[in-house]
Amino acid sequence: DLVAARVAAGNQLAALLDTAWPGAKEIFAEVTSAISLAFLHRYPTPDHAAHLGEKRMAAFCIKHGYSGRRSPAELLTRLRAAPAGVSGAVVSDALRDAVLALIAVLTALNTAIKDLDRSNAAHLHAHPDGKVFTSFPRAGLVNAAQIRAELAEPDAYSGPDAIAALAGLVPVTRASGKHHAVSFRWACNKRLRVALTTFADNSRHSSPWAAGIYRRAIAGGKDHPHAIRILARAWVRVIWRCWNNGQPYDPARHGGAARQL
Repeated sequence: DLVAARVAAGNQLAALLDTAWPGAKEIFAEVTSAISLAFLHRYPTPDHAAHLGEKRMAAFCIKHGYSGRRSPAELLTRLRAAPAGVSGAVVSDALRDAVLALIAVLTALNTAIKDLDRSNAAHLHAHPDGKVFTSFPRAGLVNAAQIRAELAEPDAYSGPDAIAALAGLVPVTRASGKHHAVSFRWACNKRLRVALTTFADNSRHSSPWAAGIYRRAIAGGKDHPHAIRILARAWVRVIWRCWNNGQPYDPARHGGAARQL
């Protein structure tokens, strides 16, 4: 929820800059990045940046640990090449207040998200299922905590297919007489779907078994999101078995993965 709020606040800031201070949006890759927010805090309006030169830009980049590949001169070129922003004391003051307000919101959201990430990790370590859910390839701590948090206890499900349906990883089939249609499952636990598909997408970079399922899906004409859902459904079966047995994932005990070791 906080990430969604950050996206919304970031879109508000981007829209404001598009209208009133386009150069500030173009100078760095992401308008919500720490370096971009620091720049906007220091230069919230075109008037504040009127005397910004290469030396000041270089000093700013050093102070805030800028790690991008562009030189101070290139950053200034991007800033100056954009359309002119608003000017004038009254309008500039209003823009400054609006920009600083959105920066405060985004900064608070970034801090809260980091705090919750740490809290999730700490609670997952203490959870009885923590070792199981963190054992899957590239699940990490936050993603593993997301998956476990969206699931009830194992006895709440009839099997892995029930979890796959809950997460929207399987299509919906509608049949009536001669009519037969298969469509994307919109009604589902979207947080669980995002958590499982994010894990599946990451897993294919370290698990040969996962990579093979993904490649076969792509070769069969599936697009990337569909292939990832197929892989996520396959992982749900593995997660179900490990979860019910209370055993961390071991590729050597996973038949499909063991054949590729």
